[in-house]
Amino acid sequence: MKIAIINGPNLNLLGKREPEIYGKLSFDEYFETLKAQFPKVELSYFQSNVEGEIVNQLQAIGFEYDGIILNGAAYTHYSYAIRDAIAAISTPVVEVHISNIYAREEFRHKSVTGGQAVGVITGLGMKGYELALRFLLER
Repeated sequence: MKIAIINGPNLNLLGKREPEIYGKLSFDEYFETLKAQFPKVELSYFQSNVEGEIVNQLQAIGFEYDGIILNGAAYTHYSYAIRDAIAAISTPVVEVHISNIYAREEFRHKSVTGGQAVGVITGLGMKGYELALRFLLER
């Protein structure tokens, strides 16, 4: 199986950015843990701070991969372009958020992209990626 993880803006700063919310582990470190935990899965990782690059990545892999785990970060709350890209592809997408978006600022409570995902995991820390991966493998 081929599963892609796509992270949005500022997630390249995991481990440094607001560790009280996002933890002290970088995503690159966590990604190595996931690869070791799921050696039979072909995992890829893409991160961008640019909305259009995320749309391009979704379109590039959205008909070839078995699943996509997307943390759109701030784009979750207002990117209709990413929402439409998810709707346009055939690969199932699971939306993941490290923090609980409903326990934070009110503007974070709405996900415009989540309605196009097969599911949304929020507030379970980095464990959310693993749970999304397990879901996609069992689907």
